[in-house]
Amino acid sequence: MSSMTIVVIVVLGVLLLLILWVAFMYNALVRGRNHCDEAWADVDTELKRRYDLIPNLVSTVKGYAAHERETLERVTQARNAAVASQGSPASQAKDENVLVDSLKRLLAVVESYPDLKASQNFLKLQQELVNTEDRIQRARRFYNGNVRDYNNRVQVIPSALIARPFGFKEREFFEIDSAIERAAPVVKM
Repeated sequence: MSSMTIVVIVVLGVLLLLILWVAFMYNALVRGRNHCDEAWADVDTELKRRYDLIPNLVSTVKGYAAHERETLERVTQARNAAVASQGSPASQAKDENVLVDSLKRLLAVVESYPDLKASQNFLKLQQELVNTEDRIQRARRFYNGNVRDYNNRVQVIPSALIARPFGFKEREFFEIDSAIERAAPVVKM
């Protein structure tokens, strides 16, 4: 073999390795983006579950506390705004936090109505809300974990060298509060 043939083989080998590396990085970025999309769909499913629960909760409270109309209307308006929100995770989080605040106010109002607190319908709805809030927080953590991993790929070298030219952009985290406040159990000895 001549030295020219060896140079051509080495150059072709390096070029092949470079093409394989670009393909590997690109595919990893696509997988990361798809994981974020899938995780966001999980968050969206859990939020819709909360949206479906709220009208039942409002109507149950309305039966016992009809004169708390302003609070009930605020919850309904906040729910409608959250349902209509289709923007970025940050803009949706803003609407979700308004909804969470109105739900917290509603649950604070319930404290003034012992009959309502003892109602089996309300207790069942409240337990369902607790379960839904737990599911939302799990889905949110899963989404944010996927976003963190994806953003790391987009930001760090060497994958950033592939991400920018191919239009991969960082994703936003989804930060919301829980509608149900849980205090740590107090144990007295």
